[in-house]
Amino acid sequence: MTELPSPLVSAQWLSANLDAPKDAGGLVVLDASFHLPAAARDAAAEFAAAHIPGARFLDLASLFDAASLVPYAFPTPQQLAERLASLGVAPDAAIVVCDDSAIRTSARAWFVLTASGRQNVAILDGGLGKWRSQGRALESGSADIAPGIAADIAAGIAPAAPAAPAALAAPAQVRSKADMLANLSSRAEQVLDARGADRVYGSGIDPVHGGPNGRIPGALNLPFNQLLDADGTYKSPEELRAAFIAAGIDLDAPVTATCGSGVTASVLMFAMHLIGKRDTALYDGSWSEWGADPVTPKAQGPDTDRPAA
Repeated sequence: MTELPSPLVSAQWLSANLDAPKDAGGLVVLDASFHLPAAARDAAAEFAAAHIPGARFLDLASLFDAASLVPYAFPTPQQLAERLASLGVAPDAAIVVCDDSAIRTSARAWFVLTASGRQNVAILDGGLGKWRSQGRALESGSADIAPGIAADIAAGIAPAAPAAPAALAAPAQVRSKADMLANLSSRAEQVLDARGADRVYGSGIDPVHGGPNGRIPGALNLPFNQLLDADGTYKSPEELRAAFIAAGIDLDAPVTATCGSGVTASVLMFAMHLIGKRDTALYDGSWSEWGADPVTPKAQGPDTDRPAA
């Protein structure tokens, strides 16, 4: 069985381990890239043009529960299990997720996988950008077919049927709007927003999701990119701890992360995981849901609603 050395692996480690078996207990690389509409990028097309050898395209942009009223809702266990099975990811496989996205979507994939019960999952530190900067190998190929199936087709072999979906758990560490409304009274969990300060404290229109800027009353702010170095790698555990403390977070108390739609909040979740903090959760609907509801209380402007120390 391939055991990942940590939740964060380097390009050097991945390159040295790409030849690990791809069957049960082996290693699978999932490309979790997707982009905001304003980026005008096609993640599937970019994957087909160049990706880490043997990687499989997760199509994270489509991995959500369309039956939910929550924007970009967390996928159901069955949806996630079927997606992994369609990509030939065995139940016991180690998974390394990567991305080439400005919003570090590999963290969303990591959280979806681990919150649903997958073990042995890591993020490629620095993503595809770091991989490329080191001159490491790339390959091209369709994003629609798992590599093993593509190889069978090329060899004239009828591809095997996809693996049966593995049983996954209902997601843990996920909060609903009702949970967040209850937390306004109890203050049992600190709320930390991963969006830029201009969106959290501004009074104009949210440039990403539309609607007014603002925040959940009492929410603190730590823009997700402050947890990353210039090359897209995660900062050291000491620097991560310092960033959370500087944002006003008590690391001995529970934290719920939020953002625009639950993507960059996952960067906060992963960073807290790296420093050993486990009493964390993610607000699934985030500001897309909260800001659009005329009933939910909202704060705008300067940070005058921070809870007293």
